[in-house]
Amino acid sequence: MTVHFIGAGPGAPDLITVRGLKLIQSCPVCLYAGSLVPVEMVAEVPENARVVDTSSLTLDEIIAEFEKAHAEGKDVARVHSGDPSIYGAVAEQMRRLDALGIHYDVTPGVPAFSAAAAALKKELTVPEVCQTIILTRSSIKSSSMPEGEDLATLGKSGATLVIHLSIRNLVHIETELSPLYGADCPVIVAYRVGWPDEQFIHGTLADIAGKVKMSGLDRSAMIFVGRGLAADTFRDSALYHKGHTHSLRKPSG
Repeated sequence: MTVHFIGAGPGAPDLITVRGLKLIQSCPVCLYAGSLVPVEMVAEVPENARVVDTSSLTLDEIIAEFEKAHAEGKDVARVHSGDPSIYGAVAEQMRRLDALGIHYDVTPGVPAFSAAAAALKKELTVPEVCQTIILTRSSIKSSSMPEGEDLATLGKSGATLVIHLSIRNLVHIETELSPLYGADCPVIVAYRVGWPDEQFIHGTLADIAGKVKMSGLDRSAMIFVGRGLAADTFRDSALYHKGHTHSLRKPSG
């Protein structure tokens, strides 16, 4: 018996991996985070499969479902949004499974930030403008940020920041990052990427909080901050330059 942690991607049912879909189609038990994973994502479970929406369950109740399936010798598809390695709340589940001696594996998924970049038609690593992406969050009601991972420290890098779980903390984000990036630095708020009501709000550090307040959005969003988001006067990548050689391409001329 195996618990399969599956990254379902950002929301669109056709953005799940082939491996993830095959596991959902084969497992007699399916637990999915219904607040973040659309029910259509688990529509192809086997006939008579036990399907549980875990959005209202505690960790103990989720582990109890694993233990029940283990006792019955039934594989479990444990479906999470995005990629399980990024704010997936899977580490504590895997720790419990280790203690119980229950086998598990992990299938990666399309992370929401990359799906947002695709929808926006943006490359997040623009030559000589930005070559670093930092995925982070700010501290509100959830666990505190480790020392040295606050926005004021991370922002000193000048990297493109993708700030998760922080849509209600935009004033703090403006305060911390404006001295480092400039008040006119581009900001994009990506809401429910991959869902039918997907939405993007464009602004700057100076005005994004007001724009989001007017929109009424208060959850399920990422905040992109960085000069690369609006870069249009950048050099071409060296990868395809005629003067750039590698093992598969000889010098031109």
